[in-house]
Amino acid sequence: MAAKADRLFRTDQVRELDHRAIFDSGIPGYELMQRAAAAAFKCLQAMVMESGQETLLKRVLIVCGGGNNGGDGYVLARLAREAGMQVTLVALLPESGLKGDAYTACRDWHNAGGKSLEAFNQIRIGQFDLIVDAILGTGLQREVTGNFRKAITWINAQNCPVLALDIPSGLNGNTGKVLGAAVKASKTISFVGLKQGLFTAEAGDYCGSIEYNDLAIPADVFERTVPAAHLITAPYVKSVLKARSSNAHKGQFGHVLIIGGDYGMSGAVQMAGSAALRVGAGLVSIATRYAHAAYLNVARPELMCHGVEDAGALEQLLQKATVIAIGPGLGKSDWGRQMLAKVLESRLPLVVDADGLNLLAEEPAQRGNWILTPHPGEAAKLLARNGSAEIQADRFAAVSELVHSYHATAVLKGAGSLVADMSDSGKYLTGVCNLGNPGMASAGMGDVLTGTIAGLVAQRLSLSEAARAGVWLHAYAGDLAAKTGQRGMLASDLLPFLRVLVNPDVQY
Repeated sequence: MAAKADRLFRTDQVRELDHRAIFDSGIPGYELMQRAAAAAFKCLQAMVMESGQETLLKRVLIVCGGGNNGGDGYVLARLAREAGMQVTLVALLPESGLKGDAYTACRDWHNAGGKSLEAFNQIRIGQFDLIVDAILGTGLQREVTGNFRKAITWINAQNCPVLALDIPSGLNGNTGKVLGAAVKASKTISFVGLKQGLFTAEAGDYCGSIEYNDLAIPADVFERTVPAAHLITAPYVKSVLKARSSNAHKGQFGHVLIIGGDYGMSGAVQMAGSAALRVGAGLVSIATRYAHAAYLNVARPELMCHGVEDAGALEQLLQKATVIAIGPGLGKSDWGRQMLAKVLESRLPLVVDADGLNLLAEEPAQRGNWILTPHPGEAAKLLARNGSAEIQADRFAAVSELVHSYHATAVLKGAGSLVADMSDSGKYLTGVCNLGNPGMASAGMGDVLTGTIAGLVAQRLSLSEAARAGVWLHAYAGDLAAKTGQRGMLASDLLPFLRVLVNPDVQY
């Protein structure tokens, strides 16, 4: 394929790519529509094969709206009918309401003997083996209403696989937010360019598995458009995890200092420290309350634990550190505030999480040379928003604002975690992690991520590399741990998988 499958675009960029393909490369719009339908038909056939019921899954319902998305559906209906499938098509708009290539596709469907229903009341529930969503494309910007919403609700009530063309109808292609209602697809086939909204926010509950087809558009069409974001991939992570020389020693792999663990929260720093060790940091020190220091390394004797009751006692530890991580179990007492204030005076690379972020939100600073790792609630405080819902409404905008407001590399955690920083040219580069699972919604997962990222910074990865690779490794380790079940998964369950994944010679 001409386009790389790790490039993500905004919907306006995809429309521009489509426009260039038509007017610069001379590919007729209807030809692109036919290519999209042909790719969707292969996807449909694969879904039939995957079901193991090839002789049974022949009753297909295709629901068409207007625009090119509906046009794709009409061409697909014709292809499926020609292949001997029993095709029923519901048209949410009459032929007279269609324009351009969508009108041509509808006319060709009818000329080939195809018929269209205008409502669902002639259809029995359970009558179909597979449904195709060709209702609404990426141009949707407002809440779905009327017959379109009724159609989406009806589709979601059926008990059969659903294939969404380009994007599940009702999902915002830029943000991953549901606009009132959205089709819950089993599989989504995305055309021309992958939309960034397919991989974050609510998209995971609606897209199913995602397949991509660039419709054989020439490579030069894509080369003139800078992607809005990139998927963080295994090849990228492998490229930044360099093999070690045979005469390596621990001093070459950095010294992580983790600060936190106020009364009752000592486990947070222990997990963060364990993660830093498991991803390969040479040394890890813990600065915590004196009452915790004596027993914190009983379970992990490799940790060097220090009781620190005032900021002045940090000085000697800071002199030995390569990178600092602060926040796990830090709390918001005067002790935590002293620790953060002292750390902010340092010029060392810094990873800030948890209560470190909550304290930072009270007195914002622009430091540089640091990584902030908020979840949506913490991001809302950092950006003075009215709760996490405002962050989730546009996660890409929020992570970019974090970068700008704090001069930081920012990780916005959650489903489809985002990593953003600012290059020397001033352009935002956003990484998207499409791994991870709901089992990771448990205590301590953020502490393990903090330690993972800090451990990678200690090994001389850049802040951008450490944040992107750390997020990916953490999420993939969570997926491996979840193979025995998501519920009841502990943050510490990720540690043995992290050790495996950070070794470049391991196949994954």
